[in-house]
Parts: sequence; structure tokens; C-alpha cells
Amino acid sequence: QVQVIESGGGLVQAGDSLRLSCAASGRTFSSLLMAWFRQAPGKEREFVAAISRSAGTTYYADSVKGRFTVSRDNARNTVYLQMNSLKPEDTAVYYCAASLTVYSSSRYHLSRSYDYWGQGTQVTVSS
Repeated sequence: QVQVIESGGGLVQAGDSLRLSCAASGRTFSSLLMAWFRQAPGKEREFVAAISRSAGTTYYADSVKGRFTVSRDNARNTVYLQMNSLKPEDTAVYYCAASLTVYSSSRYHLSRSYDYWGQGTQVTVSS
């Protein structure tokens, strides 16, 4: 079993930055594909970013490309989401997710690829 815990959400103004952290335990961290998703009120959960096990490859949704950066520290069992130039439309609950079994990058953006999820952290961006 893998436990995933997010932190770092909050209320910021448009244009500000925020960094989310996600700690995972229960398995060797470097064996986990890690990703961030978000869900705004009344909307479906959507993919934000993913990072490969070695941190050699990252993937982003078009809506955050150039503003968000995903990274991981395998020594600290932690994945990060640096969010810059935040917009009101980035307001959502952000979820960290982990997968032991998915290796194909064509599946990184799919929520069903991930077996383990955190409880979510709220990010609110005011205009």
C-alpha cells in the first residue's frame, strides 16, 4: 500500500506563485510514477503534470505548460509542483497520484492509470 499526502495549498492572488509538495511512502519512491491532477467545482478531474520515475521526463497539460514545473526528489520521497503566474482558472483541489504499474507515457495523463491518491489540497487564486 502506498500513502500519498499533499501539502502547500492556499489562497493567493493572480500572478503569484505557489509550490505544492507530495510525500509518498509504503514503496520505494523511485518505483512510482507520480502525477498531479486537479478538480475545480462542478468540473471533471483533469491532468496537470506527470514525472517519470527517474525524473528524466515530464509531461504537462497545455493549460499549465510554461507556468507549472513538476519535479521530484527521490532521496526525500517527494514530488513538487511549482506553480507560477497563477490565474483564477487554476483554482481547484489539487491531487497527487502515484502508479506502480504504468510505464507507457501514452497513459500518464489518464486518472485511471493511478492506483494511489492523496486527499487533495485546495488552491484558490483570486483576481
